[in-house]
Amino acid sequence: MPRAFTPKVVTANALLEGDVVYLTADDQWTRDLKQAELITDEAVADLRLLEAERRAAEVVGPYLADMAAGDGGPEPTHFREDFRRTGPSNYHHGKQAEA
Repeated sequence: MPRAFTPKVVTANALLEGDVVYLTADDQWTRDLKQAELITDEAVADLRLLEAERRAAEVVGPYLADMAAGDGGPEPTHFREDFRRTGPSNYHHGKQAEA
């Protein structure tokens, strides 16, 4: 029996900067997970992923990441995605340097 579909977001890495990015409902890439489109329909998720894969001039490695609906937007359900959204693990670079 196939697993039940869980909500997803389309995520990738920005081609030039390498930052983690998320696809918004209006087809923009954002670095803020809270602005990402939370997709609850499997067919729509597959279509959005195909659309993201055609944007090779903007991003690399798009894929669907499991998420849950949170008060402020999508929330990761897996450690990997929680880790990716915080930026590099070296505190002198990326999002963590700004904090």
